[in-house]
Amino acid sequence: MGAKRQRIIDQGPSFYGKPPGSNFMYTVPPPPYPYVSQPPPFPVVRLRGLPFDCTEVDMVEFFHGLDIVDVLFVHRNGKFTGEAFCVLGYPLQVDFALQKNRQNMGRRYVEVFRSKRQEYYKAIANEVADARGVSPRRNAPRAKSCDEAKEPAEHTGILRLRGLPFSAGKDDIIEFFKHFMLSADAIHIVLNSEGRPSGEAFVEFANAEDSKAAMAKDRMTLGSRYIELFPSFPEEMDDAISRGR
Repeated sequence: MGAKRQRIIDQGPSFYGKPPGSNFMYTVPPPPYPYVSQPPPFPVVRLRGLPFDCTEVDMVEFFHGLDIVDVLFVHRNGKFTGEAFCVLGYPLQVDFALQKNRQNMGRRYVEVFRSKRQEYYKAIANEVADARGVSPRRNAPRAKSCDEAKEPAEHTGILRLRGLPFSAGKDDIIEFFKHFMLSADAIHIVLNSEGRPSGEAFVEFANAEDSKAAMAKDRMTLGSRYIELFPSFPEEMDDAISRGR
């Protein structure tokens, strides 16, 4: 990758050194890790749904109180996918990072997942290949992208929309899918526990073929925000709608 990746914070010779005593989240030293015959897990999390203009500074602010060792933004064909990997100071901090799941960065809520060393390294390999404009070798490790994960999903005629502007209404969604015959009754905007729009919605299309064709709108913009589309099913839709009531 040319120059060695620059770490945001100098953590010393090891990820697993002494926890920082000055951190407000760690007023007392944590107990020793319960790993006897094996090393502690690699402290990395994966994020999805990041703003397209997200920076390393935004990541540091989002994980305020944690020690950020490295941030890897994931690209595909030279474009940011909205995903990233974040390496933390030591394994215990992963549990604190997961508490940020579905919290907002700017006007977008971000999903945070537990990840593994191998997934992080595969993502680095992909970034190297993408920067060179070539595909990874067949035997080279490769991270599975969010887009690829959508492709084999079975279509039932329902799509889940993620990343909607909070001000978006049913008419906006009908306009977004203007090439499909949709009625207001086929659109279900998900509310949060406070009764406000959550940024998600479900759309019922006439059939599975229409919902599959509508996936061409994935990551296109509605207003100033890009919209992610996912194949869904009635049980997921009903559960999401009932949670917001």
